[in-house]
Order: sequence, then C-alpha cells, then structure tokens
Amino acid sequence: MSVDLLDRYYAAFNRGDAPAMLELLTPDVVHEPSQGAVRQGKAAFAEFLDHMNRCYREAVIDPVFLLSADGTRAAAEFMLEGEYLETDGDLPPAAGQRYRLRVGAFFELREGRIARVSNHYNLADWLAQVG
Repeated sequence: MSVDLLDRYYAAFNRGDAPAMLELLTPDVVHEPSQGAVRQGKAAFAEFLDHMNRCYREAVIDPVFLLSADGTRAAAEFMLEGEYLETDGDLPPAAGQRYRLRVGAFFELREGRIARVSNHYNLADWLAQVG
C-alpha cells in the first residue's frame, strides 16, 4: 500500500494535479520544505502547491522508495527536472531556465495517507543552474 500511495502522489505531482495530491494527505499533514517555514494542514499545503505550480514546472524522474518495516515511514530519492517560470520572491529572475536536481523526500504515513512530507535538495546547485 505504501509504495502505491507514493507512486500515486508523484504521478499526481507530475501531472500538476494538486487536488489529487491533496486527497492523499491527512488533514493535519506537516510539510517541511528544504527551505522556509514548516506548514501544517491541507490548506497550507494547497497554497504552497499553487505557488509552486505558478513559479515552476517540475517532474519527478525515476523515484526509488524505501519503507520502514512497520509501514509508518518512507523515503524517496529521485531526480527532479524543472523549468523556472516566474520569479519566486527574492530568488534570481525567472526566464525559463531548466534545472535538474537530486532530491530526497521523507514521509510519515498514517491510515493509508501521507501525514508528513519533508523535502531536501541542494539549493546552491539550483541557484548555480538558474543564476
């Protein structure tokens, strides 16, 4: 079930289908981004997805999943291919720059849904690719 849940999560991500992603989360989901403040709840995660879909077009490539024996924790490693569409805050100006990053993601799973998402990537690498 857990690998299927993560497969569906990233398939929805690759389609840019925020409603399908949100359906896979617990109401009190915790989002720990690589940079920035922790968000809690589906509404905060939905706002984040809206912002990201406006500024970036991204695709998860070849994810590999690791699961804890009890099924409550999972991890994913993948390449993220993207295009920087709209300037994001005080980051460098967007001009359609393409980038490719290795990403690690960690999950807490509860009752068949994702209760925590923690993403980690090398910001300096991204800045070098888009700057």
